[in-house]
Amino acid sequence: MPAPHWPAPTATTPVTAIVPLPGSKSVTNRALLLAALADGPGVVRQALRSRDADLMVAALRALGTTLTPMRETSAGVDWQVTPGPIRGGAHIDVGLAGTVMRFVPPVAALADGPVSFDGDPHARKRPMGPILDALRALGARIDNDALPFTISGPLAGGEVTLDASGSSQFVSGLLLAAARFEKGITIRHVGPPVPSLPHIEMTIEMLRAVGVRVDAGERDVWRVEPGPIAARDMTVEPDLSNAAPFLAAALVTGGTVTIPAWPLHTTQAGDALRDLLTTMGATVTRTPAHSTSPATTAAGVDATTAGSDPTATGSGATATGSGATAADLGTAAMGSGATATVSGTTTTGSGTTTTGSGTTTTGSGTTSTGPGTTDLVVTGTGHITGIDADLRDVGELTPTIAALAALASTPSRIRGVSHLRGHETDRLAALATEINRLGGDAEETDDGLIIRPRRLHGGTFHSYDDHRMATAGAVIGLAVPGVEVENIATTAKTLPEFVQMWTAMLEAR
Repeated sequence: MPAPHWPAPTATTPVTAIVPLPGSKSVTNRALLLAALADGPGVVRQALRSRDADLMVAALRALGTTLTPMRETSAGVDWQVTPGPIRGGAHIDVGLAGTVMRFVPPVAALADGPVSFDGDPHARKRPMGPILDALRALGARIDNDALPFTISGPLAGGEVTLDASGSSQFVSGLLLAAARFEKGITIRHVGPPVPSLPHIEMTIEMLRAVGVRVDAGERDVWRVEPGPIAARDMTVEPDLSNAAPFLAAALVTGGTVTIPAWPLHTTQAGDALRDLLTTMGATVTRTPAHSTSPATTAAGVDATTAGSDPTATGSGATATGSGATAADLGTAAMGSGATATVSGTTTTGSGTTTTGSGTTTTGSGTTSTGPGTTDLVVTGTGHITGIDADLRDVGELTPTIAALAALASTPSRIRGVSHLRGHETDRLAALATEINRLGGDAEETDDGLIIRPRRLHGGTFHSYDDHRMATAGAVIGLAVPGVEVENIATTAKTLPEFVQMWTAMLEAR
């Protein structure tokens, strides 16, 4: 029998809570894959433990990497990663994880035999053609244009042209493994604009942090030179996109929510929340790190290997509303141990600690000042203003912004997110359907949504097995009694403890 619907709690008082977040899914799965391709063992610290991350671990193990959990806390799991020869004969279950279905096939093309891929039923509908065609052009053999498929090498690398307008993951997937290709890679994007550019910038920063030479100086062109991927100890930032529903709760209830260890500089899309929520009526401030913050190191690697310039810059959402502009995603990516270049200073992994002020001291006696972290504090008034926002670069925030827009006092327009139709579900159709099911006024456009004020009522909010749809339903439920979210368990994709965290937030005082 299907699980019963989850009664979304309605807030009766303003929320006042500190909400520590586990590690970023996007950083976790990139870090695990790079560690598996490295020239020696390494450690990925405070990695997210979720369905998507578990699928990546299983995929890398199937291909010959040894991953051993060393320690697990509320901040995440520390993985000892020991690379091995990439072996064929494996079957990879991608689930519904875009990072697994698009990042692992280029690695599998380096295996000594064929590797098969399949996933959840909806995964078979998600776009795969551009990256599979690119791998064919680079020398791989693939027997289908979507899941399920089997891939065989060898893969020499070289130059390839593709249309990445459907997903930035097509580019990131090729870049992550490209240093292991005999000829490296040159990728040229031809087509409508690439969405979610901060995710490509994250990939580039992380590649440079492990010694890979990347040239991203030409628009829509990316080059990776062949060569080793250095073993590094890496520490994962908190998942800022998963902060979205919790920070939204401050606006809905007129309360205050604090997220500890928010990086001062990051390529995560979730950093755009600072400006988006300000536009919708929140007060957003940074304060010194809270004494109960988890030990989340986020010394964002913000440089390159010698002879290469850091050209990746953050690009956030642009938004207008109440005279505000939301456009600010910082550069840099994630913490690194071993030897990495941090803000122009070399820091080693032996005995490294990071304080809330951003000062990093290494066991060797070298001191460097990294980007560091602060607490992010969001306070609402209970009054939400509509927004006109282009979310092309930060599309994963759309469900939360749409939920807030459904509760706003003025109309909203969300633009630039046509690529969301190819996510876990068609998020634009799903959001319009579910908001309207609760009595709202949401209209799909070619590339987004128009949401007009209308009083909502209770009812079932379907999740479509999409974790961000489920959390959007929870946000609406804060203000609308009687909302029941179907399949809240789908939040395990990126935040397995969501229900417990949501309940704790509402009970905190």
